[in-house]
Amino acid sequence: MPTVPAHRTVGAAASPTVPARLEAQGWGWRHAGRRAWALRGLDLVVEPGERVLLLGASGAGKSTLLHALAGVLGDAEAGEEEGRLRLDGRAPRDARGRAGLVLQDPETQVILARVGDDVAFGCENLGVPRDAIWPRVAAALEAVGLDVALDHPTERLSGGQQQRLALAGVLAMRPGLLLLDEPTANLDPEGVLEVRDAVGRVLDATGATFVVVEHRVATWLPVVDRVVVLGADGVLADGRPADVLARTGPALAAAGIWVPDHPPRVAARPRPVPGRPLLGAEGLAVGRGGRLVRDGVDLELRAGASVALTGRNGSGKSTLALTLAGLLAPLGGRVRAHPALARGAGDRPHAWRSRDLVARVGVVFQEPEHQFLTGTVAEELEVGLRATRRLDGAGRARVAELLGRLRLEGLARANPFTLSGGEKRRLSVATVLVTSPDLLVLDEPTFGQDALTWAGLVDLLGALLAEGRTVLSVTHDRAFVEALAGTEVVLGDGPGVQVRTVAP
Repeated sequence: MPTVPAHRTVGAAASPTVPARLEAQGWGWRHAGRRAWALRGLDLVVEPGERVLLLGASGAGKSTLLHALAGVLGDAEAGEEEGRLRLDGRAPRDARGRAGLVLQDPETQVILARVGDDVAFGCENLGVPRDAIWPRVAAALEAVGLDVALDHPTERLSGGQQQRLALAGVLAMRPGLLLLDEPTANLDPEGVLEVRDAVGRVLDATGATFVVVEHRVATWLPVVDRVVVLGADGVLADGRPADVLARTGPALAAAGIWVPDHPPRVAARPRPVPGRPLLGAEGLAVGRGGRLVRDGVDLELRAGASVALTGRNGSGKSTLALTLAGLLAPLGGRVRAHPALARGAGDRPHAWRSRDLVARVGVVFQEPEHQFLTGTVAEELEVGLRATRRLDGAGRARVAELLGRLRLEGLARANPFTLSGGEKRRLSVATVLVTSPDLLVLDEPTFGQDALTWAGLVDLLGALLAEGRTVLSVTHDRAFVEALAGTEVVLGDGPGVQVRTVAP
């Protein structure tokens, strides 16, 4: 029998859902090879059936706690543990079937080729009787509102549908503790509400204990009955949502938490003034694996312009961005690099050598892990400089500058894969910024960021725009679009795109 992967490590037997109780006493965890503890001195009790929103600045240990509760954090070789963490009185790794974890990246949670098989996978691994599995599958899909056939290909689901699929796979196993780690980070506004409301319906029906990690407080306030704020020394605040926000709202905002009515501050800046043309798309058709995603795209990118690609999940934003960046070949039409960008490399970016591409176009992928190549954060920042033969004194100074500006200086020797989700995203952005390319293509650059790092990233990109760099962002973050006011390219339901100016 195959091992259940991390996001499906847990479930339930054939009995109805029994809400779980969790308790931490002086608990902490330090990843192997790290000096600093991810979380330490945690004292916390969550009673059966409670619904908790877990807050904290980026790197506060929220995801570490969720992985520990799911029993997938690892053994002594993966890190050092202190104190006591219990799920129904047992160590979480010994409480198989009691907690279910859903991660923020929907693509990495899809296992099998058909929807029904994917939802059934966890139940099969837990030994649920065959005649009980498929009623569970149907009930779970109905609960999350994923109205597709059981044999529907999982590869044809949108991001929002994939996230609901991952949630259904966990719900079918009927866990007593449902854990969500920023489950709406990569979803469009409609998808965010769909997933949140699906979770609310499930909790109403099952009574399961619930813990969700999310930077943006307002999304989950209608669902939770308790807010817990984590800091470097354990719990900073704990109580009913309205009480915690009223009592500590300004302090929480100052610590980087997205608190309603306390938006982050960014530097005032003039609207970007586009300069020379860099890249153009003419009658462009894009897709992956030969399957057309969008066609009829006409677009021009100029030096110093801020351009945001927006639209619903599945509309083709990432595919269009990667095609413009030269990482995917067009299915039709053309992408033309103008002389200001090509600089003698030819006018077809997808035909450029990798060294020519990295010196001109920097790409941040939607999944940060897809671009990590080395064993430490500092070495990761040096990859592009080595490729462009610029790892000299000025290059190393640039590395040090970015580590500081993106709050990564204390993690320079850490393994990139042990970082929190927000830290991984900042590192992936830094690996692109370090080479100062003419065109930055950023896919969801602000997901998983607390308010402070969000504002720092916006200010850094604003400074690059003022230097004449071009920023093309795929994003669902409305505040980010407005903060870097420029041009919004909307991918609607039909072919082509709609271009409009964003008011500052």
